[in-house]
Amino acid sequence: MMSAVDSASPRHTRMRNRNRFKLGLFGMNCSGSVPTTAPERWRAGWPENREAAQLADAAGIEFLLPIARWLGYGGLTDRQGTSFETLGWASALLAATQDIVVFATVHVPLVNPVFAAKSAVTADHVGRGRFGLNVVSGWNVDEFQMFGAQLLDHDQRYAYTEEWVSIVKRIWSETEPFDFSGKHFQVRHVGGKPKPWGDSRPLLMSAGSSPAGRAFASRHVDCLFMVINDDAKLAEEIASMRSGRPGLGVFASGHLMCRATVKETKEYYHYLVHACPWRDQYQDMDLIDGARLYCRHIDLAIARGFNPSLVFEVRSTLHEAGRCDFVLRDARLEEKGFTVDPARSRMPFDYHCGHVFRTFADLVASIHGETGQAIRARVRAAFAAQYGEPLAAVLDRYRDTDFNVLP
Repeated sequence: MMSAVDSASPRHTRMRNRNRFKLGLFGMNCSGSVPTTAPERWRAGWPENREAAQLADAAGIEFLLPIARWLGYGGLTDRQGTSFETLGWASALLAATQDIVVFATVHVPLVNPVFAAKSAVTADHVGRGRFGLNVVSGWNVDEFQMFGAQLLDHDQRYAYTEEWVSIVKRIWSETEPFDFSGKHFQVRHVGGKPKPWGDSRPLLMSAGSSPAGRAFASRHVDCLFMVINDDAKLAEEIASMRSGRPGLGVFASGHLMCRATVKETKEYYHYLVHACPWRDQYQDMDLIDGARLYCRHIDLAIARGFNPSLVFEVRSTLHEAGRCDFVLRDARLEEKGFTVDPARSRMPFDYHCGHVFRTFADLVASIHGETGQAIRARVRAAFAAQYGEPLAAVLDRYRDTDFNVLP
C-alpha cells in the first residue's frame, strides 16, 4: 500500500529530469576510497567536500551519495578512516549548492526512525526538496559492536528495515499522531512537523543485491544501489526488478580517473595504485633483479621464521603481473599451543610495512656493514620524499619492535 506522500507528484529536481543516465559522486564524505599513500589522496576535509559539491553542482552532476562509515579500515592508508556523519553533511552541502540532489546514508539499526525522520525533513527544507535518503540495513560487525547493537541475520535485517521505513514514511505523511506495533518496533503517539518540503517525500534509495534486498527495494524505495556481478545479465535483472516496481532507478559505482591524455592517465593510475617504494628504490639503485628476488623470497623467509607450518604462496608480484598476490594459510597455531585472539592477530598494514623495512635494513646492514646503514637511510629518505614525513615516521615507530614474537 502506498501512503499519500508516496502517491504525490514527483519533485522537479535533477534526479527527476529527462536525462535517464544519472551521474553522481559516491563516498566523498570519507577519506581514501582508493587505498593509496599518495600525498594528494582524498582526505575528505570539509573545504574539499564543499568545493567538490559546488563543482559537481555547476557541472550538472545529478547527485551526491555518501557512505555511512564509523570506523576506517586501519593500517598505513586507513581507508575511510576519516568521515563525516551523513545527515549533517547533507544539510550543510544542500545549503552550499543550488540544484544538485544530496543524499544521506543511514544504517537503520544504528539510528532511531523518529530521529531520522526529523533530521531528514530538516535537510529537505534546507535544500528545498533536493534531499534524498539512502537506507542501509548494515553489515559491518565492528561498527555494530561499537554501538552495542545487534547485527541480525541477513534477511531479518530487511524485515527490521521494512518496519523502520514504514515508521519514517508515516511520520512524513500522517497529520495525526499514530501508534506502531511490530516485531522490532513498538512506538506510541508518533508524529512530526514540519512535513517534507512541498507535497511529496524525499527520494528513497536502498543498497542490496541479494533477493531479500531487491524485494525490499521493489516495495519501498525509488532507487536501488546494487553490485553488478555479470554485465551480460544486467538488462534481464533490471527488467525483473522493475516488473514489481516500474520506474525503479538502478545505480552502481565505479572508479573514474582522468588526466589530459590517455598516456598521462595510465601513468597516474600506475603511480596511484601500483607504486611501490621498495621497487622504486631498487630501480633508482639499478638493482631491479634484487627487487624481484626480494619480493619472491623475503616475505616467504619471514613467514617460515615465524612458523614453519605456515604455507605462504607468492602467486604474483608487481614485477611479474602488475600486482602483488600473496596467500597465507594453514598456520595451525592451536596445535602449537597458541590461543588465537582475533582482536590481537589482525595487525594493521603499517605493522607489516614496519616489519618489512626492519628486515630489509637488518639484512642489508648484516651484509654491507656501514654501507648497509647508509643504504637504509637513503631508502628511508626517498620514502619520506615521495610519501611524506608522517608516513616515514610510521616506519620509525617499529624500529625497536621485536618481530620474533607474536604480538
